[in-house]
Amino acid sequence: MIDTHAHIRKGEEIRIEGLDWVVMSGPNMAESRDNVEIAKMNPKLKAAVGIHPQETPRTPLENGGIDKLINELDEILSNNFEIVAVGETGLDFIEPYDVKHQEILFRGQIALSLKHKKPLIVHSRKAMEETLEILRSYKNLKGVIHCYSGGKKRIQKVLDLPGQWYFGIDGNLTYEDGLAEVVKLIPKDRLVLETDSPELTPLPFRGEKNYPENVKYVYQKVAEIWQMSFEETEKIVDGNAKKLFGV
Repeated sequence: MIDTHAHIRKGEEIRIEGLDWVVMSGPNMAESRDNVEIAKMNPKLKAAVGIHPQETPRTPLENGGIDKLINELDEILSNNFEIVAVGETGLDFIEPYDVKHQEILFRGQIALSLKHKKPLIVHSRKAMEETLEILRSYKNLKGVIHCYSGGKKRIQKVLDLPGQWYFGIDGNLTYEDGLAEVVKLIPKDRLVLETDSPELTPLPFRGEKNYPENVKYVYQKVAEIWQMSFEETEKIVDGNAKKLFGV
């Protein structure tokens, strides 16, 4: 089993029993740097580096500006070849937000993905159409729409994007019937599974802190939806993750 999206902070308990590996998402510069250091200490933990859209500077010059952040990410990627992805990056239209600056930061990280030949981890909340419009303007991208929330009608739009795109599904699959209906329509070779820990804890632990090892409950739910054995499901989903992240 593989958890393709988790947040593990330095000094926190790491619970990854039964997992082959975990991708640690990078939401800001500090945690992106920490991800690299944590990954060097544990071969099952894989680092991603990026800036979450909610971390977008409110002005072009705040904290040195967007260009400074992109340059710092570029430096980290250039000096740490074990990094497996850029992100999480994207658009988040939860107030307060600045569309212009989020797009600049998003496009900057897309450029790093292409430069360093790393897949993108894309966050899109209340901004799916705008996110897809930006991604359509690039060729040769590869990535995952993390915690996919685009519904049935946008599955084909994601599949039609240039490059190769996957759908990340999380623990809310275990308690949202509508999401289960969406998963039925996602091609089996384009699905990867996530926890987004410490959030989105699946049943039977909903309401408690989430850990990467809980991804097994998402695997179990997918096996139920696909009407396949756990072992068959695991083989397909893990194969997708390996193709996506090159691990």
